[in-house]
Amino acid sequence: MNLTGGVLTAARALPGAAGSAVRGLLGVTARTGVLAAGGSGDEPPVTIPRDPAREAARRELSKRMYHENDPGLIQRALNAFWDWVGHLLNTAASATPGGALGLLVVVLAVVAVLAAMWWRLGTPRRPPVSTATLFDDRPRSAAEHRAASEAHAAQGHWNHAVQERMRAIVRSLEERALLDARPGRTADEAAAEAGRTLPAHTDGLRSAAREFDDVTYGGRRSDEQAYQRIAELDRDLERSRPDLANRATSTAHSPSQGAAE
Repeated sequence: MNLTGGVLTAARALPGAAGSAVRGLLGVTARTGVLAAGGSGDEPPVTIPRDPAREAARRELSKRMYHENDPGLIQRALNAFWDWVGHLLNTAASATPGGALGLLVVVLAVVAVLAAMWWRLGTPRRPPVSTATLFDDRPRSAAEHRAASEAHAAQGHWNHAVQERMRAIVRSLEERALLDARPGRTADEAAAEAGRTLPAHTDGLRSAAREFDDVTYGGRRSDEQAYQRIAELDRDLERSRPDLANRATSTAHSPSQGAAE
């Protein structure tokens, strides 16, 4: 094998412009060499082993001029990714009865089932549940909690204002002996127990407990309107007279509730 033939053999396997450039260059080189040697081009060329020919082609192709239009790193990564996706789909199609058409039917069926479940059940929502205690620091009086809530409200910190006002309501009911002073009580438990003593305010107490849970455990932001509703409930409860007979009846017929952990 001659040098040109060996290099051309290696260059034929090269795609695109690089292979064309090398083959053209080697063709010109071969013709020039033959004419310079005084041959007609029909004489047997000088033979050269395959490995040196391949090395000569490698050196030629390592020149920068042949790599100016090569894809960048990101493009190569994308090409590899899409090749992998194509291989994965081909594998799945070959393993599915009916080939590519069968795979398409399976995918459409899965999408239809998921859409039906989404339409039937809606977006999964987890309502906030009060699992922590209402009071998480040293015992304070109702007046102290009210002062703290008003200070937060003056600064526009409505979440803290709502929390402190709800604590003021519960502490006030404990101070009036309408609720037992029980450590570990949650806002929901306090609202349920107070509603038996003050049935006219059952809905307001439940709404206030829900607002407390939303801002404390549900990650929701409160606002001035919510705070004013709880503050108004606090003032109404201060002026309300308890229904002690209803409280005694409810206590006798309902099981005792434990504190939340």
